[in-house]
Amino acid sequence: MKKVILGLSALCMVAFTSCKEDAASKIKSENIAVAAERDANAGDFPVISFDKTEHDFGTIENGTPVETTFKYENTGNSMLVVSNIKSTCGCTVPSNWTKEVAPGETGEFTVKFNGKGNGNKVSKSVTMTTNTEKGKEIVKISAFVEKDPNAPVKAAPQTAKQTVNPLATPVAAPTKSSTQPGHEGHNHD
Repeated sequence: MKKVILGLSALCMVAFTSCKEDAASKIKSENIAVAAERDANAGDFPVISFDKTEHDFGTIENGTPVETTFKYENTGNSMLVVSNIKSTCGCTVPSNWTKEVAPGETGEFTVKFNGKGNGNKVSKSVTMTTNTEKGKEIVKISAFVEKDPNAPVKAAPQTAKQTVNPLATPVAAPTKSSTQPGHEGHNHD
């Protein structure tokens, strides 16, 4: 039994050694160079740098559209790809964006905002889907939207119950009495 195990072990060593030598002889040196370059660039993501990440429109009239442009630069070493830009609501519309930006180059997109409000501060986010390491980049816009001067004024809601002051002195209900002859002192409802 020992001879069989020893013989199989020797055969396996010869087989593994011969396979290793054959595999090494099949590798081409140009493939090694291509693989080394690919592996070196595998973690090399584009980097996006904005001229601003927030824009405040200040005070705007209700329903008045405004717009701004966000500019960005690819400060990385590989091509920046912006595949999508979307906002948190329909009143904020991003458009006309640069989809591919080479290293050292710039791109931009426009954000249109049609603010409606009731005299309050409004903030919206715009999300870019990119091939950066994070995968998503976010910029924000904000504005104070003035109250619409033509909006109808809502009346205060009326309640069905009257409020009763528990400290008030109760007032007696007036008593009715008849003034017809023969009916004096009688109360008629």
